[in-house]
Amino acid sequence: MKKSFMFTNKEHTLKGIMATILGMISIASLGYIIVNSYRNDGQVPLQYGAVAFLTMLFAFAGIVLGVLSKSERDKFYFFSYLGIVLNVLVLAALSVILYAGAYA
Repeated sequence: MKKSFMFTNKEHTLKGIMATILGMISIASLGYIIVNSYRNDGQVPLQYGAVAFLTMLFAFAGIVLGVLSKSERDKFYFFSYLGIVLNVLVLAALSVILYAGAYA
């Protein structure tokens, strides 16, 4: 069997990596809020609302960074796609939580 190697000078985009990090921070924060809210039977301090708002801002910033990093040429786009997906999932989860809170 012939082994073949492909050498390239492509790198991962820094904006894509930052978008992924923001997505992971947002998911961790949202998970923390949900778990503690469940443990306290829905009685949570107002600070959790501020954390949810910051999580939403991080998710928007992560989506913007992911899209901007996708537009760079000759780069690997794994972290760009991962950051976009994570941040969209966070926004979807926050939307479901807000919808359930408003109409439940």
